[in-house]
Amino acid sequence: MKTLRTFKHHLKPGRVYRRADLVQWSTAVDRHVAELVKEGVLEKLSKGIYHVPRKTVFGSAPPDEQELVRSFLKDDEFLITSPNAYNSLGVGTTQLYNKRVVYNHKRHGQFKLGGKEFFFHAKHRFPNKLSSEFLLVDLLNNLNELAEDKEQVLNKALAKAKELPKKTLAQSVTRYGNVGTKRLLLPLLKEASHAA
Repeated sequence: MKTLRTFKHHLKPGRVYRRADLVQWSTAVDRHVAELVKEGVLEKLSKGIYHVPRKTVFGSAPPDEQELVRSFLKDDEFLITSPNAYNSLGVGTTQLYNKRVVYNHKRHGQFKLGGKEFFFHAKHRFPNKLSSEFLLVDLLNNLNELAEDKEQVLNKALAKAKELPKKTLAQSVTRYGNVGTKRLLLPLLKEASHAA
């Protein structure tokens, strides 16, 4: 039992672990994991991924999404977003989507982690954090997937493009825009720089 107690001692509340992370603390990792899952010390989130629930006054706190995705990808190179983030642009998107999108370099597809659906999109480039410029480019890249009136959102998005800093928007369009988004925004930006 001493080894199980030692194993348990290494586990930090709120952390997400891959089975491979746990091997270092146990000579019988599968048996120990099974016992701790049964005890409720560990929670299985996905194949080979476990969470140590952090207790709060409201019960167990769910795993942090960043931590969850980091463990799944075995990587820090990703960006989690959602179509809900477009609502901050004020371009007529008002729907609430229960969708988490993960831009990353490794995985593509839909995965269920910790009871939540994540849509992984393998991309060459994406920023470290969300900005209005990136969100506008991303919105136009994904316009056809939105539930709102596309024509209306497009017109408002093009008007919004004129309000954003030209230099950073041009960088976002060049780095992250698909062919259609570049076709829409680059002429607009050229026009604005000639007018300036």
